[in-house]
Amino acid sequence: MKKILPLLAAYLVLALSSFIMLRPDVVGYQVGDKVVDFKLKNVDGKLVSLADNKAAKGYIVVFTCNTCPYAQAYESRILALHQKYASQGYPVVAINPNDPSVAPGDSFAEMQKRAKAKQYGFPYLQDETQQIAKQYGATRTPHLYVVARQGADFVVRYIGAIDDNSEDATLVKTKYLENAMTDILAGKPATVNSTKAIGCSIKWKRA
Repeated sequence: MKKILPLLAAYLVLALSSFIMLRPDVVGYQVGDKVVDFKLKNVDGKLVSLADNKAAKGYIVVFTCNTCPYAQAYESRILALHQKYASQGYPVVAINPNDPSVAPGDSFAEMQKRAKAKQYGFPYLQDETQQIAKQYGATRTPHLYVVARQGADFVVRYIGAIDDNSEDATLVKTKYLENAMTDILAGKPATVNSTKAIGCSIKWKRA
């Protein structure tokens, strides 16, 4: 037994080390933080940044993808959020952080197909290096961040989930994102500014 315990401990350390290598330590932005702008490739081949839209009061930044069942379940709700809030100055910007070598269905070509098939009215960007997902602290698909313009900067006002039912939109009881947007559009801090994102783990690049 004494010989087995050190061996088990060694295996445990190795397993934990492998886990840490496969899943980066993601901390990211907190509510109130200023975000660093980015330039990411859209499905139309053009580079997109937050600064591009001078009329935007802010953005609903959504880390999502093609392949995750949760992302698929929320897709129509994300489309509805853009339709509702873009005219109020808060358009959706969707970012796919998944490594296509891990999830081939999340390749740029597949992103283009899905955006066309689902008629996305918002940019669908590829975070090829995964640097933006790490900066934001995104860990799931979908994972949402509302950023509001403050002078020349954009500041995080909400982080987390869209609502409280990841499977069936008809069973939603609390619309976290919409409640936060009601406060933000009224010029107030979101009463609930952070919730737990529920979805698939981001497919990080292999070490």
